[in-house]
Amino acid sequence: MGFGCLEQMKNAQSTNVTSKAAVQPSQQDRPSLLADIKQSPKVAGYCLALTSGILLYGYDLAIVANVSSMPEFQRDFGRQLDGHLIIPSLWMGLWNIANPIGGLFGALTGGYLQDRLGRRSTLAFASIISATGVAIAYSSNLPTDITSRRSVFFTAKLVLGYAVNMLMCTTQTYMSEILSPTLRGPLLAFFPLFTLLGQLLASIVVYTSLHHIGPRSYLTCFISEWPFSALPLLTSLLLPESPTWLIRKNRITAARHAQHRLDPRHTNPETTLSTLHSSIHHETPQDNPSYLDCWLGTHRRRTTIVLYASLIPQLFGLTLISKSSYFLQTINLDAENSLLILEIGIALGLVANITSIWTLSRFDRVTLLTAGFATSTTLWTGMGIWGCFQGAVTGWWSAVTIMLIVACCGATAWPASYAVGAETSALALRARSQGLGWVVNGVSNGVFGLVLPYVFNPDQGALGARTGFVYAGLGVVGLVVTWWIVPEMKDRSPVEIDRLFELRVPARRFKSWVLVGGHNAAF
Repeated sequence: MGFGCLEQMKNAQSTNVTSKAAVQPSQQDRPSLLADIKQSPKVAGYCLALTSGILLYGYDLAIVANVSSMPEFQRDFGRQLDGHLIIPSLWMGLWNIANPIGGLFGALTGGYLQDRLGRRSTLAFASIISATGVAIAYSSNLPTDITSRRSVFFTAKLVLGYAVNMLMCTTQTYMSEILSPTLRGPLLAFFPLFTLLGQLLASIVVYTSLHHIGPRSYLTCFISEWPFSALPLLTSLLLPESPTWLIRKNRITAARHAQHRLDPRHTNPETTLSTLHSSIHHETPQDNPSYLDCWLGTHRRRTTIVLYASLIPQLFGLTLISKSSYFLQTINLDAENSLLILEIGIALGLVANITSIWTLSRFDRVTLLTAGFATSTTLWTGMGIWGCFQGAVTGWWSAVTIMLIVACCGATAWPASYAVGAETSALALRARSQGLGWVVNGVSNGVFGLVLPYVFNPDQGALGARTGFVYAGLGVVGLVVTWWIVPEMKDRSPVEIDRLFELRVPARRFKSWVLVGGHNAAF
């Protein structure tokens, strides 16, 4: 079937899509998640393969964050304070912002390269850069001057941040383009799931390396990241290119071939291609989108929501949680117990993230976001109150609080934020908006990474467990903003979402707004 057939099918497809919104299936009538996966087994398989990049992201986060809690690393890169080895707040802050700063440029470059070269080539490029960053980290202990060692490690974190954020940006774009509306939420839950799995594997490596003598303890952690850098490169060789990108480049034959690789056997790809063609060519710009286009017309509102979705993990405390091993040491837990707590928390988070694959298929995005914020705000408040008292109980209460927040938000707000960020933007601007989203993610990581050591570190703010009050306030902000600007887009097709934004439907009326044959009505 040729390109002309796609044009002939366009109007009929558009009418069918808008009519479906008039009759939303009930929870009882909706097919199960397993049934949805059976309808698109190849898409689910390719999304699973793409998690190699997410795994690298989580592994890198935990390695570069938790080596700072290793005594041998502190001996080579830290200093003495009151008879204890610590990392100076200045360098701790610089290392914390190196990864986000690199990620900022990586996300911007990733958004540009995706539109110019395609999704597969961008994945391969980011994988190669990641391997380079690992090599720099492995050589960071070679300089004899301690400032030089710290600077080389800073450079390694910068390069790794550039690579892994480009990987995440590209992975989110690709998955959001090939997933059906019903699978979009559950399979985008792979992001927190495999981020935590990567962190768990890395924390185990760090924990088992604690007892090694000399630089070998932390160098083993660095070199272990190399195999994870190779996995996304292998994945990029196996994936079909995104049909959405190919249609935008007018490579219709290639798009048909790619869609055929994504569809089950004996499925006609023309229906899917006609839907994509209709949605892409309904949007503007069609050929050469830029970052400026993300802020024009109705795209401004959509881009704002994408950027906010990228901030959600910061608001419930993910940066502090990722540094929990070092944080807990500052409130009198020893290195071994703090790392053990981290591993238990990650394991609980994994269980929660697996659960989120189901919760995202059954519950609304806004419901999950508000539930996560409400619970985390309560728990952070409790930790802050205990921080007003001295004693061993404060350290252990803080550890339990962190584990509970990981478990709660891992099933609610964290995965829901990826779904909202991925499904909000127009298809023609998907790569650019995801790039901007990961820029905000990098900037917010950098700001929180720089500020947090000055908040809780004993040589600066020394708030300790009272840092919980800070995150309790941020949780309240998250609750208010979510209710104010985040619309409910669960199970909506790209065409429906486009139409609702064009009609400027208020956020709280998205769910009940019905589109019928090109007309609309509010319930």
